[in-house]
Amino acid sequence: MRTQFRVVDFIVDFLSRQEVRHVFGVGGANIEDLYDALHVSADGPLGVVAKHEFSAATMADGYHRAAQRMPVVASTSGAGAMNLVPGLAELRSSYVPALALIGQPPRSLDGCGSFQETSGLAGSMDAARLFEEIAVHCVRVAEPAAITEELPRAYAAALAAPGPAVLLLPKDVQQALLAPWPRPGATARAGRPRSADADRARAVTLLRSAVERQGVAVIAGEGVARADARHQLAALAAALGARVAVVPDAKDVFDDRDPRHLGIAGVIGRAEVQAALEQASAVLLAGTRLPQMAGAGLHDHLKGVPVVCLDPRAPFLEPHEDLVRLSGDLAEEMSLLTGELLAPGAALQERNGAARALAENLRWEAPAALPEPRTEPPGGAPGPGTPEPAVPEAAALDMTTAARVIGAALPERSTVVSDAGNTGAVAIHHVAVPPGGRFIAAMGMGGMGHSFGAAVGAAFATGRRTCVLAGDGAFFMHGMEVHTAVEHQLPVTFVIFNNQSHGMCHTREQLFYAGDYSYNLFRPARIGDGMAAMFPGLDAVTARSAGELRAALDRAHAGRSPALICIEVDPAEVPPFRPFQHAIAAGTNRSANQGVVPG
Repeated sequence: MRTQFRVVDFIVDFLSRQEVRHVFGVGGANIEDLYDALHVSADGPLGVVAKHEFSAATMADGYHRAAQRMPVVASTSGAGAMNLVPGLAELRSSYVPALALIGQPPRSLDGCGSFQETSGLAGSMDAARLFEEIAVHCVRVAEPAAITEELPRAYAAALAAPGPAVLLLPKDVQQALLAPWPRPGATARAGRPRSADADRARAVTLLRSAVERQGVAVIAGEGVARADARHQLAALAAALGARVAVVPDAKDVFDDRDPRHLGIAGVIGRAEVQAALEQASAVLLAGTRLPQMAGAGLHDHLKGVPVVCLDPRAPFLEPHEDLVRLSGDLAEEMSLLTGELLAPGAALQERNGAARALAENLRWEAPAALPEPRTEPPGGAPGPGTPEPAVPEAAALDMTTAARVIGAALPERSTVVSDAGNTGAVAIHHVAVPPGGRFIAAMGMGGMGHSFGAAVGAAFATGRRTCVLAGDGAFFMHGMEVHTAVEHQLPVTFVIFNNQSHGMCHTREQLFYAGDYSYNLFRPARIGDGMAAMFPGLDAVTARSAGELRAALDRAHAGRSPALICIEVDPAEVPPFRPFQHAIAAGTNRSANQGVVPG
């Protein structure tokens, strides 16, 4: 029976009390004591070893986004700590809470030129200053006894911001013995105060007036998912009779089969979505600040339109003369606003009986009392809510066709994790959100290869099938997290769109530069065959037709093991990215076979 306990034992005990079940990281000399404590703990978290620290941070990202679980990351000093930087930056910019435990050399070696020194002494780099700029909270734990206060404080700071909190832990501090400690309780996220009644009343007046004119449009963001407020959003939209656009990293916050769903807003969005938003007499922002990727082309227009913003953060619209901010808890603010819009005697209450039932029950039903918006946008293209025709079995695969096949095959309640670039733009438009599932895309830093670690984290968090959609360029960066999925036999399907290139960079070369060169085309690589050879037992194939892709997906989804499907596509295919479409519409004298015009 153990009678002595170390700082790392306290850390593991605290994490267990917070119901943390996994720690994602990469080992090393200055963090190995934490892994030892994870091992000896009877009921502590599972240590998950990633192939790269960036992917450990993206595992944390997917872990939280898929199930709102609090993630923990561990890394050693030196290059291990530096490799965390882009992953923590994504967590910070996407408002994802996480705790990062970063080992440091022993204190006695500070200022002595120790291996991987980042104490800030004797001309060395200062890790505390570096991570203070990236994290919402960063402390170097200089004394062992301080851990009992600093660890709960960091955990609470991560939840409150939300964002990553960092503790820098010298090796000798980790190893130091602690006196017995009282068992720590669970740390709860602090609630935000409600907005002032006067602000809510002004928002109600503004929105009621807009409903009587050209109506209200809603732009919903990732904050809705973070607050688990999808039902409240549906109720509010129904009360307003509003159509709803979603930002690129919030594809799953409003049912894309609902006739009120407009589509994607911003630079990845369609022109008709932009037009519908511009026609509204007022716009409601729910869980988004409307950053450039979500609001490009809209910011100037919205400065002349009344805007209600439900988000604790100020939108990227200020100064704005007719802006009302409701900055309390998002789910509560939406419920309060819906209740006042549907208050007895209000005009909206009389018209929207079905919407009132929805608000009371928090259960989505198409409100029969409201006029249904059309489901086909101008130009005759299939709009949101319009089922696309089935793809024939013999159909060859381009990115769009493959995305449609994948979306139709996804199991209920599964998670989709989309990577960056051309693949991401196609996936966001053409892969349907599985019923009851999640669709994750990292739009903060937009790091290539994010999806591989994020999918591993999502699978650990939910235990359900997770599907990665990534290009070969992203695969070459961080695709070896397939190994992590194989080691833990996670239900992850990795779908690699192999266009033998960094696709978006190649497209930009063709559209915005001379087009007579490319740094971004690769020699052919047989990814499916290579992964099958590398990992015996992994179902890794190359699909060349819709039928082969369906068969591979069905095989993967029938079991609990990881699978990999490679789809070979043309680097000339241009995704639904508005700057590219504008460049094509403007015309060019280069030929189509150079990738200027989609085939």
